[in-house]
Amino acid sequence: MFDQKIIKTIIEEAKLVKEADLQKFAEAAEAKKMHLDEYLVHENILDEDKIYQAVADYFKVPFYNLRGSEIKKEILEMIPSALAVSRQAIAFSKEENILKVAMLDPLDLQTIEFIERKNNLKVQPHLTTPSILKEFLKRYHHSLETDLKLTFTKGGAQGQTEKDLKKIAEDLPIINIVNSILEHSVFEGASDIHIEPLEKEVTVRYRIDGILKPIMTLPKAVQSGITARIKILANLKLDEHMQPQDGRITLNIQDEKLSLRVSILPVYDGEKIVMRLLREDMKPLTLDQLGFLDADRAKLDKNILSPQGMILVTGPTGSGKTTTLYSILNILNKPDVNISTIEDPIEYHISGVNQSQVNPRIGYTFANGLRSFLRQDPNIIMVGEIRDIETAEVAVNAAMTGHLVLSTLHTNDAPTTVPRLLDMGIPAFLVAFTTNIIIAQRLVRRVCQYCKEPFKLTEANIADLEKMVDTKRMVDLFKDNKCLEEGEQKMKEWTFYRGAGCRRCNNEGYKGRIGIYEILDVTKKMSELINRKATVEEIRQAAIADGFTNMLESGLVKAKQGATTIEEVLSATKV
Repeated sequence: MFDQKIIKTIIEEAKLVKEADLQKFAEAAEAKKMHLDEYLVHENILDEDKIYQAVADYFKVPFYNLRGSEIKKEILEMIPSALAVSRQAIAFSKEENILKVAMLDPLDLQTIEFIERKNNLKVQPHLTTPSILKEFLKRYHHSLETDLKLTFTKGGAQGQTEKDLKKIAEDLPIINIVNSILEHSVFEGASDIHIEPLEKEVTVRYRIDGILKPIMTLPKAVQSGITARIKILANLKLDEHMQPQDGRITLNIQDEKLSLRVSILPVYDGEKIVMRLLREDMKPLTLDQLGFLDADRAKLDKNILSPQGMILVTGPTGSGKTTTLYSILNILNKPDVNISTIEDPIEYHISGVNQSQVNPRIGYTFANGLRSFLRQDPNIIMVGEIRDIETAEVAVNAAMTGHLVLSTLHTNDAPTTVPRLLDMGIPAFLVAFTTNIIIAQRLVRRVCQYCKEPFKLTEANIADLEKMVDTKRMVDLFKDNKCLEEGEQKMKEWTFYRGAGCRRCNNEGYKGRIGIYEILDVTKKMSELINRKATVEEIRQAAIADGFTNMLESGLVKAKQGATTIEEVLSATKV
């Protein structure tokens, strides 16, 4: 879908409507929360073909009207259905080494390159209209249902033997569907795939930049086949439908080595599948890429060099804790040190680091693994997560006896990590004198850099924000991080940014994610407070006096720099 400003310009230049009327129509479309072209067609002001022919002329691409065309099934299937739906593209003809594709955005180079690479053909993009494309996308669904009728007997997975399920999983339509789901998830940059059985259909959703997005809906008949296929790939029991199962799939997609962590859970309408995508070839990010503020980065650099003690990273599931630990490990990974990790699961492989996977079924837990590590002459130990008193005790004692221990913990912010450890039963003096630094973090979506535009806060925004932060302190932080423009001393003068939406960000206004952090440096004074079991508020106030920047303040600095939006920061910090 093209930017609506461009559509308006094209209609104006093509003189499809009078200039005075166009502005009126644009305002009416905005009031009804419709796209301008959609509004003009809906109100019978302009013919849809006429609008898109003008768009095609403007961008100098061919316009193709698919109405009445018959597309061969093998041509239609050259673009996976998930990609066709999400990227609004249909293959309609092949001539020698050229594949003709009808699209709503023939300038979408990323999609074009993907189709070319997948089919080893040169793509010739054509513009078509939304209504025509919608009509032809239904053919994917119809074609799929026809194939499934030939493949499946009536009924679901319940009652089918292992042999039946294995046969279903090896049918070509099922293999193509699963391959399409997996392949397209990589193309979209998804972190998780959700395959959810409903009463009459199966839905597929991807988590992209932290947000779950519907991708495709499949017929109910496909359910048992998809589940069986994924179970085979993950080496799970085909005929087990009443117990949760966990497994792992390793495969190569688009020249990228992937490991998928598979979780299957029995639900009311069948079995729900969630797959976490782990890119094994991905290199750890640098601390600069993670997005630490300069002052926080200095604290982190100092503590990374410590030969012993604990570095703790806290936050909810999916907040990037493990990524931060891997980045620190990558810095520490030198030939003269022995690094061992115990993880669940091993998300990325790091050359030169001894990585071990927990296996509770055989009694190999975080605590047991840690005890074994201590007999392996380690310098640095990473524990995937401190979940219980046993693991906490071994980790703290390891930090006390000359090892540098890195781990994660589930707490809402940095200061509350201290009472969390005390509540687990760790003596206050051990927490006080083994903890070096505590990092709390969240992930927020990045503003799309292609459609980023500035804006000022409204009076209502200012009133709300003034209740949350100290204006003078924020001005000082903006100055320290070199993002305060001249004449921005008052909140009403501050400039922030948001994404207008464009084809590069799929009209979301966001593309990618970045971390926001708060770092509690456990100084000598802080250790004394912890040792005497000071309250969270006392710890927080002492940290602020020592230059502590909380997550909200850190996020607002990122918003002021144009990396994210205020809405994202407030949502992530739950203020």
